[in-house]
Amino acid sequence: MNIAIEPLLALVIGILILLVPRFLNYFVAVYLIVVGVLGLTHHSLT
Repeated sequence: MNIAIEPLLALVIGILILLVPRFLNYFVAVYLIVVGVLGLTHHSLT
């Protein structure tokens, strides 16, 4: 069971933005940081 984290994270953040739009900047910032860290760790492991 190998689920890609980026699409799941994007879906969760999209729903949270719809529910709490005033936190849009924070959700986008957290998403970009998580995707960046996952991208860096994935490339360093291979």
